[in-house]
Amino acid sequence: MLKHSGDRLRSLLGSAETIPFMGVYDAFSAAIAGRYYQTLFLSGYGFGASYYGLPDIGFIAWADMVNFVQRLRTILPEHLLLVDIDDGYVDVQTACHVVRQLEQLGAAGVILEDQKRPRRCGHVDGKQLLDTDSYGKKLTNVLAARDRLFVVARTDATELPEIIQRCKHYANIGADAVLADGIKDLGILKTLKSEVSVPIVFNQIAGGKSPTCTLTELNNAGVSLVNYSTPCLFAAQAAITAEMERLSQADGRLSERGLSNCNQVLQRSLDNSSRLRAYD
Repeated sequence: MLKHSGDRLRSLLGSAETIPFMGVYDAFSAAIAGRYYQTLFLSGYGFGASYYGLPDIGFIAWADMVNFVQRLRTILPEHLLLVDIDDGYVDVQTACHVVRQLEQLGAAGVILEDQKRPRRCGHVDGKQLLDTDSYGKKLTNVLAARDRLFVVARTDATELPEIIQRCKHYANIGADAVLADGIKDLGILKTLKSEVSVPIVFNQIAGGKSPTCTLTELNNAGVSLVNYSTPCLFAAQAAITAEMERLSQADGRLSERGLSNCNQVLQRSLDNSSRLRAYD
């Protein structure tokens, strides 16, 4: 039997390199990204946009995200999947249930944020935080509910003293890693690294509050894992928009490209699904 995905992720983080998790928004984008990256991030922003056509302000139903993970595990059985579960879908009991489901499906890890409803994307204004006791209770129960799933505690605090205080508290509770989202200065990461003993995670999103960085820059700042939230989604938006504009100006004439390349991706997914293996 293969090692559990959570343990495989921990093994990767034992290296000196910063590990990139590429953000995907549906099974097809995952099938493409999975040809280049063995580590994939299931972005709440991307999934909300793709599955519902709605902004990242808390519309995702937990069962839909669990089903998404199940579909990806079928076509990418050996990839490591890091899953954005927002605030655990509101209450402690639901958060624990989702974590158990995801671990059973073979997800490698989850990211659990400390926002309260109405929640929103970590890179927009107007975020509200749970008090540390309320989030600490949720995090404690999630950690007790998992077996070997990797749990990242995310804070949406914006001021450095509170970021450090919350991350240290979450690390002391037992989180496997911490993430401070929406930060504007990489110096915060270096300070945070000196204050906590667990790995640091960084969220990259084009056009967000945080600077876009190379893996080398993030490694120098002490980041162990970086999740790329939306590159597939934003690339798809640009490509679809360009093609719709071209078609509307070309009297509807299709280009000759497309079918062969798409079929190659889909056939690869079918081949992978036949090799699905259970994790212990």
